[in-house]
Amino acid sequence: MRQSGLLLHPTSLPGPEGIGTLGAEARRFIDALERAGQRCWQLLPLNPTGLYNSPYMTSSALAGNPLLIDLESCVEAGWLERAALADAPVGDLNRVDFATLLPWKEEKLAALWQGFKANASEAERAALAAFREAEGAWLEEFALFVVLGDAHDGAPWTRWAPELRDRDPEALEAAREAHADAIDAVCFEQHLFFEQWTALKGYANARDVSLIGDIPIFVSHNSADVWVHRAHFFLDEAGEPTVVAGVPPDYFSATGQRWGNPLYRWDRMAEDGFAWWVERFRICFRLVDQVRIDHFRGFEAYWEIPADHPTAIGGAWKPGPGRALFDAVTEALGELPVIAEDLGVITPEVEALRDELGLPGMKILQFAFGEDAHNAYLPHNYPGPRCVVYTGTHDNDTTVGWYRAASDRAAHHVRIYLNVSGQEIAWDLLRAAWMSVAGLAIAPAQDVLSLGTEARMNTPGEADGNWAWRMAPGALTEELIQRLRYVTDLSGRLPEN
Repeated sequence: MRQSGLLLHPTSLPGPEGIGTLGAEARRFIDALERAGQRCWQLLPLNPTGLYNSPYMTSSALAGNPLLIDLESCVEAGWLERAALADAPVGDLNRVDFATLLPWKEEKLAALWQGFKANASEAERAALAAFREAEGAWLEEFALFVVLGDAHDGAPWTRWAPELRDRDPEALEAAREAHADAIDAVCFEQHLFFEQWTALKGYANARDVSLIGDIPIFVSHNSADVWVHRAHFFLDEAGEPTVVAGVPPDYFSATGQRWGNPLYRWDRMAEDGFAWWVERFRICFRLVDQVRIDHFRGFEAYWEIPADHPTAIGGAWKPGPGRALFDAVTEALGELPVIAEDLGVITPEVEALRDELGLPGMKILQFAFGEDAHNAYLPHNYPGPRCVVYTGTHDNDTTVGWYRAASDRAAHHVRIYLNVSGQEIAWDLLRAAWMSVAGLAIAPAQDVLSLGTEARMNTPGEADGNWAWRMAPGALTEELIQRLRYVTDLSGRLPEN
């Protein structure tokens, strides 16, 4: 079945709280997708954001991001005064002002917890208790991690008091007693996130819109995952990484990329049947219908960099878990609707693993032009429907921005190949994606809006200024919605086709 959809992280939705949430604007976006004939809404990771507000550097690979909680619905529930939302840091409607937003949202979530304790019904209290019972295996540890981080002024867990860093049972129990209310508050936030997201997913699925999530292969060192499961990572006695993740030097970077994530001890994870990964996929598939796995090639082989090396030079390829991991997760959860992010320098072994597992790979149109006819990203070279084509991803410039900065050779190539003038380059690439043989076609919402570099979501390698773009209220007009529906119909991707 040919399908299409848009890529838009919920934080980029418009709305009155200074950041996109799981409230009315999210439902309006789903309504727009339905009217445009789109079957898919693709998202970035939904976990709590960490360093530089990146959804790929999170304090937990299992928890939800409390910044996405819709406060308006909490007012309607009677847990928060409407006046509390009057000072929302809206500011620039096209950007999230994280520096202002974070303390404001934390203040409102704290007030929300107090309001819940004072006004929640017995049924609402029972729902929270049931959530904590069902998700306790990871939830209670995550909540303790968050609270201890706050108690240590945000210091990473390796700088906590040694008995807490090393998870001494008596010290942990004493901390749970001392911070009981704060732990309860974190658990409440997670309950609220999962409850709101579950309702939103139901709203989308009822309109024939499926959700595509995102699982980064690696996790942040300063996370509950690493603190709780130290034995699953290459760490020294103080908890610091001995080796870290990245990618080797290549055409694009003479020193490679040193990401800094701790690396898994895959042999130890295999001993318990990859239980942590099974739980990670279980939670993810509660929230979404399909998932993109970031840096899929790392499951075949990953680049190991000594932690004391300042760059990726001097690293080495090490074998990943291969299909053993996916077999274990499939045995526990059933068939996995997964998209393999197979970008970059991909070896025949990585392709073989992807194909053995029957996973679609990714094709990026912005990578297609400026070379010769054998470029794998040109539509005539696609392997058939078992791939997903994108005009660009969250790591690319917008298509308008890309075209403006493209070499003369690449700009000429795209115009000749597509037989277009380039005056509407975002829609030119969107139409090419939709008309291709790929089973699924995705475009960032910025391309439907024909926005330039100012709307770019992320620039890899740059720490600041990312993840902040927001869609202006009313930007996705009915004219654009119907234009997208028309292209979707022409390409045979409407739901009824």
